[in-house]
Amino acid sequence: MSFKFRAAFAALTACALLAACGGDRDSQVGEFSNDLLGNEIMVEALPDPGIPGVVCHVAYFDRSMLDRIRQGNWFENPSNSAVSCQRIGAIDLSGVPTSRSGEEIFNQRTSLFFKNTAIRRIVDLQNRTILYVSHSRELVEGSAKMDISSVPLTDAEIATAQR
Repeated sequence: MSFKFRAAFAALTACALLAACGGDRDSQVGEFSNDLLGNEIMVEALPDPGIPGVVCHVAYFDRSMLDRIRQGNWFENPSNSAVSCQRIGAIDLSGVPTSRSGEEIFNQRTSLFFKNTAIRRIVDLQNRTILYVSHSRELVEGSAKMDISSVPLTDAEIATAQR
């Protein structure tokens, strides 16, 4: 097998793997260049699957091919992400788990093997709030990078959760 063929095959394989690590284009609502290397900030709208009256917007970093070549790390994006959630309609909490650990509502791979970014919903009835925590899960360095957003609840919404 020639060197050119092996190099082309390796590049094609890397591109396919990078595409597998990316987000869902249907939920993408914005993107913009972050620097001269072509790195981008991506913004996705993620409706809460258990509470249709809430949507979260998540912003995260997407490394360019040039930066991947420069860094020598083909298969990984940084763990940084931000989340902001808001009410877009009625909120019905019946059937939504209210345990202290909450429920993971979103999970996206940010590296080929070891890193995911997730959003967990925690219903805080005592403080009349739904919390959304965006965090990174990395086997080596843990989950130190996180962000939080909250959606206030009305008395009627709290009553549906307590039934």
